[in-house]
Amino acid sequence: MATTEAHTQLADALDTFERLGARPWTARAGNELRATGLSVGASGVTGPASLTPQQGEIALLAAAGLTNKQIAERLFLSPRTVAAHLRRLFPKLGAASRAALRDALADLPPD
Repeated sequence: MATTEAHTQLADALDTFERLGARPWTARAGNELRATGLSVGASGVTGPASLTPQQGEIALLAAAGLTNKQIAERLFLSPRTVAAHLRRLFPKLGAASRAALRDALADLPPD
């Protein structure tokens, strides 16, 4: 019952954020909706706002020049998992190489 209610609330939030153009909130609502088990269609969100927190961290480390193995060691992941995340995030950022990640991530706010 709680999951069904969450689906409704999150779907409404996702719709509202998309209409308002609130990309970071749209991405977050979409991630939360997926976490409840629903598949979410492409919302049109691209760029850094479309990345999950883990993808964002991996992208930043890759842009800083770390190898997949170094990123994996730092984040306690396997190098294959890091590679899979990179394959998913490159199209989201419109980057074709690790060198292009720096430019694609330029609009990220500093921590």
